[in-house]
Amino acid sequence: MNIQTWATAVRRGESASRLLAANLAMLKHVIPILLLPTLCLANDENPDVPTELRIFVAANTSLLAYAGADLNGDGLSDYVFILERQKMHDAAPETETGQRPLKIALRQPDNSLKVVKTNHKIMFCSTCGGVFGVPFAELSATAKSFRVSHYGGSNWRWTNNFQFNYSRRDDTWQLVRVEESAFHTSDPETLETLIYKPPKDFGKIDIADFDPENFKGVGKK
Repeated sequence: MNIQTWATAVRRGESASRLLAANLAMLKHVIPILLLPTLCLANDENPDVPTELRIFVAANTSLLAYAGADLNGDGLSDYVFILERQKMHDAAPETETGQRPLKIALRQPDNSLKVVKTNHKIMFCSTCGGVFGVPFAELSATAKSFRVSHYGGSNWRWTNNFQFNYSRRDDTWQLVRVEESAFHTSDPETLETLIYKPPKDFGKIDIADFDPENFKGVGKK
């Protein structure tokens, strides 16, 4: 079973019976990048959440994570952030599509923020991580670049990292690297990793159009 099959199976819950017997004691061997970076995690009760981001948090929605950086190279501080839509009531079905939109807000000349990009597919749902449940691992940003990471699985553990860089020519953020890894808890030292980059594996993919299930061979080269 290859990495893509493992990840898809876990996210879709297709192999739950085979994956439920996880050896959680092996967690101590998980590589550091898989640890949750608490500094970027957010919620409405966290006083460290920038007040200027709260205007983008609608009713029945929370701010899951955010990262600040000069995302378009104009010398101003911007944000990439992730929202999480809440269920209207406990009995409502789990949301698996569009539950966690990722948004980019750019600083305007008057110092206000304007959302210029939204992606509804890059973030996996809160129950798409196998026995781990929540698969979100990290949101990070540096000048003209940001990255989203996930981690999940059971006996088979999987990770992915999606990196986007700003293109001045196209005035948008485009996919520049996808890294997918997987290992079995019985042998965590054996890590299989696949890396995809343009133009060999895909062309220009705007953050607004990116689909983690369908990016290979996509986009104009």
